[in-house]
Amino acid sequence: MAGNSRDPGRSVTARALSVLTAFDVEHTRLTLTAIARRAAIPLATAHRLVRELEMWGALTRDGDGRYAIGLRLWEIGLLAPVNSSLREVALPFLQDLCASTHDNVHLAVRDELAAVYVEKLSTPRAVPILSRTGGRLPLHATGVGKVLLAHAPASVVQECCERGLARRTPYTITEPGRLNQELHAVRTRGFARANEEMTLGNCSVAVPVLDATGEVIAALGIVAHSVRADVAKLVKPLFPAAEGIRQRLLEHERAGHDAVSR
Repeated sequence: MAGNSRDPGRSVTARALSVLTAFDVEHTRLTLTAIARRAAIPLATAHRLVRELEMWGALTRDGDGRYAIGLRLWEIGLLAPVNSSLREVALPFLQDLCASTHDNVHLAVRDELAAVYVEKLSTPRAVPILSRTGGRLPLHATGVGKVLLAHAPASVVQECCERGLARRTPYTITEPGRLNQELHAVRTRGFARANEEMTLGNCSVAVPVLDATGEVIAALGIVAHSVRADVAKLVKPLFPAAEGIRQRLLEHERAGHDAVSR
């Protein structure tokens, strides 16, 4: 397409999306030149697209001329079903867990080969962690990720292994055979654990969150310091919390059906 000599086959929409995806957790503020480079588009094209996205509210410009993701995208993102329903229903249970354990509490869903953190709660006493609300971490190296991967189609597990299991720490499972054994164990015992596999010094446990049909739609997890982590103690409050979320989702679904029937 004219105006993009590097990739003439990309549509305007694809180029605009490449501008937005130039931003990530390690690149939250970018210059126009950096956006063009990371989006692989000409500087003139980046200038035009960035200006339009800024006018719409998808991007915002700081006083020093750097750009960041705008509030308009955040507002739209909250309308996604996983945010508007699951997060709303689960939040009180996450708050109770965080208050009672004083540890990090996560709610995550699977998006392709990553665990996306729908919500994260923490306290001053909690161990520092890498995750953040809206962030992504690998499935094979996190407690919530293992739950989601264990209940994903076999093709997803195969693709995850074929793409390579990145070693985040010396304890990360990087062998497909070992990972499959671990996922079988997750399904058998009903919960997952990851001991220093994502971050040294941290231990995480997680359980599945089911919908009304019994399908796993999310994972609920706790991350604590590995030195004081008692897996049995950590996982114990997760089961009733996950069941509470399932029951509330069922109630919401029934209420929605009743409203439609009226």
